[in-house]
Amino acid sequence: MIHPTAIIDPDARIEEGVEIGPFSIIGAGVEIGKGTIVGPHVLIKGPTRIGEDNKILQFSSVGEDPQDKKYNNEPTTLEIGDRNLIRENCTINRGTSQGGGVTRIGSDNWIMAYVHIAHDCIIGSHTILANGTTLAGHVTIQDYVILGGFTLIHQFVVLGKHAFTAINTIVLKDIPPFVMASGHPAAPHGLNSEGLKRHQFDTKDIQEVKRAYKVLYKSGLLFNDAKEKIQQMSENNAVVADFSHFLNSSERGVIR
Repeated sequence: MIHPTAIIDPDARIEEGVEIGPFSIIGAGVEIGKGTIVGPHVLIKGPTRIGEDNKILQFSSVGEDPQDKKYNNEPTTLEIGDRNLIRENCTINRGTSQGGGVTRIGSDNWIMAYVHIAHDCIIGSHTILANGTTLAGHVTIQDYVILGGFTLIHQFVVLGKHAFTAINTIVLKDIPPFVMASGHPAAPHGLNSEGLKRHQFDTKDIQEVKRAYKVLYKSGLLFNDAKEKIQQMSENNAVVADFSHFLNSSERGVIR
């Protein structure tokens, strides 16, 4: 299952059933879970832990040093969960000591060609990062987020669960859960209602979070006043409570 031209460091731990293609290089401190397929010409540098049943396609660079001038060869890590598809020419860097020391990717993500995930990013599960998407350092992407092709995300930005960006979106501030965004810089463009329906959200919950969206973006209220009103609305609905919690915890501020 390991091609004879592949180079595997003796310090790497490769579980049973792993496939490694021609001319791939697996460095010291790399752990690869069973059933994972590594294509040809892939570089994986440690310390990196990769779970089970992932697929990493050709010319990807996984676990390389962070692109951060403060990095000074500290032993930082990359952690990848299970059943992720990482397409061609992706670059995923390890963390930095200043950012917690780890870049982390969950499970069941679809990471398309030419995506860059920088140091200290935290990616949830069931996300889609379309071709050419670029995440700066310390970005957090929550579960079920979809990023359109060539989306660019500024460092320290957080995208709430089920958020959606259009192609070529530039994200400079946080995007609340369930919100669609597009533009340069990103601006809100409605609620991701179709996505919520596909994930079997209750019709009443969708209507309630639509009301919260209108309070934030259509009422003309100042941000703090809108947050207060949405917090009152959240007392009777768990989905609105998620929306409210995100607004109250945002450090960069949200798109408006």
